Amino acid sequence: MESWWQHLRLANRQLRRNPGFSAAVIITLALSVGANTAIFSLINALMLTSLPYPNPERMGTIYARATGSTGSVGRTRLDGEKWERLRDGVPALVAAVAGSTSGVNLQARSHVEYVYDGRVSAHYFDVLALQPILGRNFSDAEDRPHGPKAVILSYNLWRTVFDEERSVLGQAILLKGEPYTVVGVLPQGATTPLNADLYTALQPSGEGEGEGTNFAAITRLQPGATWQEADTQINRAWALPAQSRESTNPGSHVIYYSVPLKKGETDSLRPQVLALMVSAGLILLIACANLAGLTLMRMLERSSEVATRLALGASGWQIQKQFWIESLLLALLGGAVGVGVGYLALRGLLLLLPEHFLPVASVTFDSRVMVFTLLVSVVTSVLFGMLPALTARKVDLRSSMAVRGVPRVDSVRLRQGLTAGEVALTFVLLAASGLLIRSLIHLETLPPGFNPNGIMVAKASLDDVRYHDPAAFRELLNKSTAGMRQIPGVENAAVGLSLPYETALNDEVRISDGKEAGQEGGTDLVYVTPGYFDTLQMLLLAGRVFTDADGANAQEVAVVNQAFARKFYGGANPVGRYIDKDTLIVGEVADVPLSSNLSPGAPLMSEQTMYIPAAQVKAGYLSLVHVWFQPDWVVRMARPVEGLTAAIERRPGQRSYQRPASTA
Repeated sequence: MESWWQHLRLANRQLRRNPGFSAAVIITLALSVGANTAIFSLINALMLTSLPYPNPERMGTIYARATGSTGSVGRTRLDGEKWERLRDGVPALVAAVAGSTSGVNLQARSHVEYVYDGRVSAHYFDVLALQPILGRNFSDAEDRPHGPKAVILSYNLWRTVFDEERSVLGQAILLKGEPYTVVGVLPQGATTPLNADLYTALQPSGEGEGEGTNFAAITRLQPGATWQEADTQINRAWALPAQSRESTNPGSHVIYYSVPLKKGETDSLRPQVLALMVSAGLILLIACANLAGLTLMRMLERSSEVATRLALGASGWQIQKQFWIESLLLALLGGAVGVGVGYLALRGLLLLLPEHFLPVASVTFDSRVMVFTLLVSVVTSVLFGMLPALTARKVDLRSSMAVRGVPRVDSVRLRQGLTAGEVALTFVLLAASGLLIRSLIHLETLPPGFNPNGIMVAKASLDDVRYHDPAAFRELLNKSTAGMRQIPGVENAAVGLSLPYETALNDEVRISDGKEAGQEGGTDLVYVTPGYFDTLQMLLLAGRVFTDADGANAQEVAVVNQAFARKFYGGANPVGRYIDKDTLIVGEVADVPLSSNLSPGAPLMSEQTMYIPAAQVKAGYLSLVHVWFQPDWVVRMARPVEGLTAAIERRPGQRSYQRPASTA
């Protein structure tokens, strides 16, 4: 121990004697180790940390794969029929489903707020093993179609809106324009995959929303059951439905199997985070190669010192140990600073990531992250310090004492190897960076298909009983847009179900005439008000856009984009053609980029899109689509308008129910 202590003291003196070298090493290590620490924190949250629920190993979701194909089809989305078969035909599981999280209007006493509603089936919180601190979970009666309307509050909403009043249980609050009875309050810190402000009973069935694959399932093993039993029961229960939606091969058979819930909730994020980790690892290796070269040159400068110590009787092992301790001390100091750099880098990274990027995990600097940082520091000390230290074993005393700093053949070869390795790693990193920069340039120069300058947008939730009636819906849109046009400085205003760059509603369309008659396919569907195309200044290629004459009782019409014309008409002029029996195409507009579920591998491209007049939307469509989408009010300013946000909020029909406006 005394010998090690002496080596440590000597190492400290050497580092203080060479502050430039020490600072260069510590700063380089701090930056590279900090980057690895920050990204490993994401990996730790995604893959290594257990879910914050009791017995998370007994929680799962359902995946599917087709026989005869390689790999997994992916996580299974359920329709109403599959959900009923899962609920009633798989006794090995406690199962629940959830719909999409949507923004809704909350009115409690005098408080009005836009909140996020997580729509879940009964037993959803039983699967998560979450028991309300007040009240109870949803009952089976509340989860049936047309059942009692009940709501469970998150702790934060209970605290901020209801001042933690226990008397809130049994009270009715106005949600989506209807009274909902508060039946429970979740514990403080409780988290769910939906991350909602409050939760309502989904009331799933085989009709309406349940006709599509819009439900995500989560499961928990019953006591004494196994995952093998559960998978067998799932495949037996789902064997009766016709051709599975998950199968893309008409002759294939779909096999369903359970995977851990953590994997199901984070699977789509893992490749992105692992790619970041590989990039950070390459940066660390390049840094080690650089530092190894610096360390080697410093050792050559100290060859006279090494020769003197050998001449005085020191062994080669003692010389190596001294250099190793110096490298380890530098690495630990760099790692310590790297923890701070990593913490700051992680905070910045989380600010750039989308909200709820990690649905069931929180990113923290826990003991696993600290151990990782320590291991990385030790490994770097080996890579940049211990390998060059091996050259100290062969020192020519005569040449070292006579000529200071003359490189030996083995030192030259080591430097050449380090240089070759550094160039190879740098080439890989530069190639990956070049691809990333090329993608960013492509997105930056992608023609938007509209003029984004001078545009302000605001969202509002119309998942509200007041707007299920088409007449009330049309009145809201007409009054609000007319009022916005009267604001000084506003050039035009319109409403659309979604905007360019947003994810749009997917629907099926059928060609009704011509040689393409009978052809079917998916399309993005967007309802818009007259003036939408003029407000966004989208280019009209053929025909006309919508007018006030395209009302509820007029001929059903549509405007399509170029991608639609290419897909269904081979690029020919689609104006005058009919789709879905009676809908007449009256115009063609230029493409705009959309984030579409039609091509999930291409997050931003021009998808086939069909626009329909908002005035011709049917009642059933209104009550269903507004569960998933909040329409956008689009305002074009002729000049900057002071107080425009507040003026928009005061327009007729808007009142205070809309989400706060934001600039685009």
